[in-house]
Amino acid sequence: MLKLFYFPGSCSLASHIALEDAGADYEAVRVDLMGGEQTRPDYLAINPKGRIPALVTERGVVTESPAILAFVAQSHPGANLAPLDDPFAFAQVQAFNGYLSSTVHVAYAHGRRAGRWADAPSAIAEMKRKVPETMAACFARIEADLPEAPWVMGEAYTICDPYLFTFSGWLAGIGVEIAQFPKVFGHFQRMNTRSAVRKVLAREAA
Repeated sequence: MLKLFYFPGSCSLASHIALEDAGADYEAVRVDLMGGEQTRPDYLAINPKGRIPALVTERGVVTESPAILAFVAQSHPGANLAPLDDPFAFAQVQAFNGYLSSTVHVAYAHGRRAGRWADAPSAIAEMKRKVPETMAACFARIEADLPEAPWVMGEAYTICDPYLFTFSGWLAGIGVEIAQFPKVFGHFQRMNTRSAVRKVLAREAA
């Protein structure tokens, strides 16, 4: 059985939804980030980075959301969560998820985790101030690239969709109006109707 270590509403939400989409045999284990559980020896033995998500498999631990999402898609091919038989199309999936991980998530973290990059209060305050602007710019790029189709990659639902949904859900909390991005907003609304999404959100809220 797979074991996903997660925290509600964090980036681990994408992996949590993907596992549910795949019909995987898994256990979801909540990590108390607010209580510092991610810094304790028991969790660091699982993921020395002290971050979530982490996915324990029979071959070892997979960390980093794009890697976990790709693992879920590749280990559950019958779920059709990625175009595994098309190298170019799969590269497009990876490129989209890489952008979310390396650019969008980092832009967001400058608000909540500014201390990773600066010590001076003035520098931290300036990074936090810029977050709505940088996140809006990221989503403007995503909006421009999204197809006129229900899902990120077009007609086929993929591992890109729960990942985008996760970041879209953070916009309201930083004062960015999602409705200014009609395709992103439509995608967010469609995701909220999926049974796997509803099930995971209910579990994480419990």
